[in-house]
Amino acid sequence: MSLSTSIGNSAGKVWKFLDTNGASSVNKIANGTGLNKNDVQRAIGWLAREQKISIEQQGRTEMLTLVE
Repeated sequence: MSLSTSIGNSAGKVWKFLDTNGASSVNKIANGTGLNKNDVQRAIGWLAREQKISIEQQGRTEMLTLVE
């Protein structure tokens, strides 16, 4: 499997997690999807580039939500 395919698959898992669970931190996403933090960060980049997610700083935590 190519790296691009792997990142795309991870992005799909992150999108589904956010769709089901709503606003979440990277740690919550990693724990809930079983992805390691590097894969979650790559997936966030993929989804952000496609303007599928919003990232907001809440204190020291970045919260991610899907863009409607």
